[in-house]
Amino acid sequence: MKFICKKTELSEAITNVSRAVPQKSTIPALEGIKVKVTPGNLELTAYNLEMGIRTTINADTSESGEFVVNTRLFSEFTKKMTGDEITFTVDETNVIHLSSEATECDFSAMSADEYPDLPVLDSKRSFSVPQNVLRSMINMTGYAVAQNENKPIFTGELFDIEGESFTMVAIDGFRLAIRNESINNSEKFNFVVPKKALQEVSTLIRDDSTENCLISVNDRHIIFEINNFFIISRLLEGAFHNYKMSIPTSHKTEVFVNKKDFAACLERCSLIIDEKNKCPIRCEIGGGVMKINCKTTIGKVNDAISADISGETVTIGFNNRLMLEALKAAEGDKVRIRLNGAMKVIELLPPMGESYIFLVMPIQLKN
Repeated sequence: MKFICKKTELSEAITNVSRAVPQKSTIPALEGIKVKVTPGNLELTAYNLEMGIRTTINADTSESGEFVVNTRLFSEFTKKMTGDEITFTVDETNVIHLSSEATECDFSAMSADEYPDLPVLDSKRSFSVPQNVLRSMINMTGYAVAQNENKPIFTGELFDIEGESFTMVAIDGFRLAIRNESINNSEKFNFVVPKKALQEVSTLIRDDSTENCLISVNDRHIIFEINNFFIISRLLEGAFHNYKMSIPTSHKTEVFVNKKDFAACLERCSLIIDEKNKCPIRCEIGGGVMKINCKTTIGKVNDAISADISGETVTIGFNNRLMLEALKAAEGDKVRIRLNGAMKVIELLPPMGESYIFLVMPIQLKN
């Protein structure tokens, strides 16, 4: 079997697909990339039984066949070959011969007989989202996904689709991130996608992409179609948090503040906070000023930020890292902060509307 590929196109495909290759697997074939040759095409697949990535590139060939290659050798040999095109020849014993200009290399492949097929979505629902919008939604909410496995359902993000409203939600018990967009849809359904799959989806979306991402889902799996890449992932099972019940319906204090100024202040405070020296940020809000105070055995910070404040004055405490990560995820130059007293959840929103809502739990301050 013989086929010819463009070096740069193949190298990019290998790099992106290999993100779904497991480091170790009880099925040895899964530790490589499955290559399927058909007339005019080369299909690459990686699968770790939880998530799979597949893509197809052009190939100069009239033959058919499939095999599994070692991921590292396939990637490195492809990158390091001379010339713009690489010719591959695979013999009956699955030895691959590469040639490009004056360079020739050989390495062994494996049979594809033991490589499991990717799941097939029979009955499914589908909807489309602009790729840049989807990446924004993932990047703005991913910080709030739970890191530990105590509640596995919280290691993913809720996709809540209701008519033309598409909402992504992440929660870890101390904070909650919500991002909403409008889509062309008439159904109502929801499901939870693992964070790892969403990270790979975000990585595959190009900065200048204006195309849509087609999302298809059934009761067990989801498929994202992006720039000729197919990312399939198993969904997480279980009941997600009723996030709508956590969103405050009113507020007593509202603050408009420059995001960079607030974040810079918290970064200064973070210099004197570590695992051994923990301390909540003390924030006094009123009179057009946010006064920030923090003191540990390392040192202390007293700061003040001008802000547009309406409503009651309030003094509230919060975790520096949780608030800082929420600020960094927010888009725009300013954020709107809404409060309901010293021990109620802190709400971060855009200056206008509610395209995102970030909630941060407060910390009780000592007198």
